[in-house]
Amino acid sequence: MKTQKLSESQGTRLLRQLISQGKRVFNMDDVALAADAEKIPHHQLKKILSNLAKYKQTLRLRRGLYLALGLLPEQTTVHPFVIATHLVQPSAISHWSALQHHGLTEQIPQIVTASTTSKVVTPSMRKQSSSPRKIKHAWEIDGICYEYITVQKKHFFGIEQIWLDEHFQVPITDKERTLLDVFIYSKMFGGMGEALGILENSLPTINIQKLIDYALQYDKKYIAKRLGWALEYFGVSATELQPLLEVPIDYYCRLDPSVSPTGPYDKRWMIQNNLIKMEK
Repeated sequence: MKTQKLSESQGTRLLRQLISQGKRVFNMDDVALAADAEKIPHHQLKKILSNLAKYKQTLRLRRGLYLALGLLPEQTTVHPFVIATHLVQPSAISHWSALQHHGLTEQIPQIVTASTTSKVVTPSMRKQSSSPRKIKHAWEIDGICYEYITVQKKHFFGIEQIWLDEHFQVPITDKERTLLDVFIYSKMFGGMGEALGILENSLPTINIQKLIDYALQYDKKYIAKRLGWALEYFGVSATELQPLLEVPIDYYCRLDPSVSPTGPYDKRWMIQNNLIKMEK
């Protein structure tokens, strides 16, 4: 018991030192520096970290990366967004999680979704690296699943910082970028029909000009045309939509890329409306 108490005391000192340095998320280099400050022998660190995790004062995110939960029982919870944005860097909360955070959907996502420019390799992907089946970038920690969508660096924009509590600030796609992602990844959100419904409900609360600017910055013609067609369908003025209308394109885009190419053509927007006829 004497050895255990000593170890726990060292763990408390180590964790207090890390927290005092603002290291709520820390790696082994941080641990080594904190141990030196507390005069804790390095050969004991592995056991100390094990005890801190055992008593739920830290959470291991991945090999060599830890999250300090706190010194008191009431401090031993952390928002999943914190874990998501530290587990893979750079990253930003996006897609379903951002949609729900901004109040643009009433659905409660079963996973935490984030965008990253990094190549994500999860433990499950390592185990199944020889499988030809495409595996989602999912990571499971403490019963919560984290999924990452890899994007090009030029498409990693439209991100703001939000405070979750007094300690943690995380990046998240803003309302307009989140809504653009609904059109970019419509299949993820249940198809273009669902995307149109989300857009219609969101229009009163978003900056339409910013959404249009984001579509132009994304620089994919078919996204500009689908979004422009949809915004006009829901009553946005032609004057506001002129920049999207002027995007040059020499082919017809299906309104829903996951549905067969049938339905009327809109030459103005170069869109084929292959969804069931909608009533405003």
